[in-house]
Amino acid sequence: MTALKGINFPADKQDLVQQAKKNNASQNVVHAIQNLPEDRFNSPTDVAKAWGEERRGM
Repeated sequence: MTALKGINFPADKQDLVQQAKKNNASQNVVHAIQNLPEDRFNSPTDVAKAWGEERRGM
């Protein structure tokens, strides 16, 4: 995900939001990150999994 380019892990949700804003992500992407079901991510895989769960409404 381009919005998170340059992020270091582990990262919390607020770190992801800040990085997305720094990378000029759209408001839709920032909002989606804010709605992720978890607060702490150890890897990009964790983010992708949470993103998928959120999109499926889990």
